[in-house]
Amino acid sequence: MLKRKFGSRYDWKRITKRGYAERYFDTSEFKGYVTLLQMHEVAASLVKQYGDAPVCIADKGYSWLQHFPVGQQYSVTTVFDASNQVVQWYIDICTRNGYCEKNGPWMDDLFLDLIYLPNGSLIEKDADELEAALAEGIITSEEYSQSWNEFNTLKQAILEDQFHLLELTTLHFRELTRV
Repeated sequence: MLKRKFGSRYDWKRITKRGYAERYFDTSEFKGYVTLLQMHEVAASLVKQYGDAPVCIADKGYSWLQHFPVGQQYSVTTVFDASNQVVQWYIDICTRNGYCEKNGPWMDDLFLDLIYLPNGSLIEKDADELEAALAEGIITSEEYSQSWNEFNTLKQAILEDQFHLLELTTLHFRELTRV
């Protein structure tokens, strides 16, 4: 079974005091839900190692802005630090995005991920998890192909500076922090 991830991160114990907002956008640039999780207090920082560089992605004052575009097979989480600067864009490949009244927008994760850093670095993640999911029968061969197709399409768009959703993240962040 695929893991369903919610923008509210309602079950994430690391965040001990939070702020949360969500909004539906229907514009020519973006159609879908956007959530904002603000980390007012955290039990512990979260640092990831990307090559030689440690990158903090969750800490006091940080925010996660997540886009759930309608009809697409990806979701983008933008990490902002305590100074409201972008730390990273994390692109999850998924089977679909949806919404439920109780916990808000969600996506069904399809394992492959892309991480794009402000310095232009592009990191590919979790191909091994996708392979294991296929071997264990968690996903079908169609979902496997779908995941790689979406991954390669988004990777190419990023490399060609054609993934315009990344340009909207700061604008949407500002709009949701006014809510």
